[in-house]
Amino acid sequence: MSAHTNDTALMSYEDVLAAFDPAIGLEVHVELNTASKMFCGCPATFGGDPNAGVCPTCLGLPGAMPVVNAKAVESAIRIGLALNCDIAEWCRFARKNYFYPDMPKNFQTSQYDEPICFDGWMDVDLQNEAGETETFRVEIERAHMEEDTGKSLHVGGATGRIHGADYSLVDYNRAGIPLIEIVTRPIMGAGERAPEVAKAYVAQLRELIVALGVSEARMDQGNLRADVNLSLAPKGSGTLGTRTETKNVNSFRSVERAVRYEMQRHGAILSDGGSILQETRHWHEDTGVTTSGREKSDAEDYRYFPEPDLVPVAPSREWVEELRGTLPENPTVRRARLQAAWGFTDMEMRDTVGAGALGLVEETIAEGAAPQAARKWWLGELARRSNEDGVDIVDLPITPAQVARIQALVDDRTVNDKLARQVFEGVLAGEGSPDEVVEKRGLAVVSDDGALGAAVDNAIAANPDIADKIRDGKHAAAGALIGAVMKEMRGQADAGRVRELILEKLG
Repeated sequence: MSAHTNDTALMSYEDVLAAFDPAIGLEVHVELNTASKMFCGCPATFGGDPNAGVCPTCLGLPGAMPVVNAKAVESAIRIGLALNCDIAEWCRFARKNYFYPDMPKNFQTSQYDEPICFDGWMDVDLQNEAGETETFRVEIERAHMEEDTGKSLHVGGATGRIHGADYSLVDYNRAGIPLIEIVTRPIMGAGERAPEVAKAYVAQLRELIVALGVSEARMDQGNLRADVNLSLAPKGSGTLGTRTETKNVNSFRSVERAVRYEMQRHGAILSDGGSILQETRHWHEDTGVTTSGREKSDAEDYRYFPEPDLVPVAPSREWVEELRGTLPENPTVRRARLQAAWGFTDMEMRDTVGAGALGLVEETIAEGAAPQAARKWWLGELARRSNEDGVDIVDLPITPAQVARIQALVDDRTVNDKLARQVFEGVLAGEGSPDEVVEKRGLAVVSDDGALGAAVDNAIAANPDIADKIRDGKHAAAGALIGAVMKEMRGQADAGRVRELILEKLG
């Protein structure tokens, strides 16, 4: 049983909307896929033995001098351009001072009042109940460069957090990995759709980041993390209330749930005459609640000052324009192009985008699957599995290449659709590649006409009345015999070939 139960009073969602206007803000941290860290040559790779990928610079040892990673600057500019930002002609790094055990220098090298990218926007499309597209413009305040912190592991206790733990361990491998933090301005006017807008923005931003090729953007590995800000103001006031910041929300689904939960929690407090504490909060995936973290610091608390060991960054306009030429297709234009190429209806495309499966379907088609087949598996079998497991579909342990291979096995009649579902089950369970699962589980369709013929003879003998109908030309009755044969063959037969054999014998 979880230690984090929902013992906080909540207001009904409908009552919140009747009394308050929500404002949301998203701070998304994107971990770049550079070969080395932001200010040193240590590898910027996921995993590895604890504290194996560190050096004096990323550990903040005396005398170590940082050097800016040029590839990270390039990635930051490309992200900013894709978000319609202005690119600074001159900017610099600052020291953000605070103490925490996973930050070895006791300050984070970040950007403060001079970000490399600022004043941008992204249009987020949602479908309403009538199937019409509703567009919300999300204004981007800034996208700035910084370094990641290390990772603390609190051992013992029930929560995995420091309170109640027996001891803590720190792994500094992640310390110094390049990050881009993308900060929105307050998003107002979304009303009841505020949770959906937050989810859709993070999903569309991830799609853009992946298209740019600057990050794997895997939320399950922390490549992309969202902090969710939420405040409520009296209905129609046009003001902003006191906000809370829910930290490190790591899935699209959880972004939506966190906004909705905080709206209901804020509403209950405010309607009871209370006030909101400006604080950071922790999101608990298992129970769908937030709990208090620490009182939120203001900028002056961090004692920002310019980083004296790094020179300013001054990207030339020629370089910026050169990078603009490398940008991928606009997501809205891309969706329209793909829909036309695949022959999807508006509803099919809407559902594909809504499930967060557009990129997955596209990659599956690129691996050789037909568009409708790719869509069928991702929005059917795999969407069902993601819902059951409570994970985003992009985080399922299966690749588009594997999905395409399973469809290829269906196309060449190695397995049928029913058996293919067992192949998916095996791949998701970590039993190997689709071909290995077919072999290990013995799922291949029986192609021996001798064995199929014997099963057909048995079905005819057991169902003489149906056999007579087929002899009389009522071929629709063959369905019952096909079902009997498939049952005897434990589903490992091609229904089309079974039908052919039945009609041959009774024709």
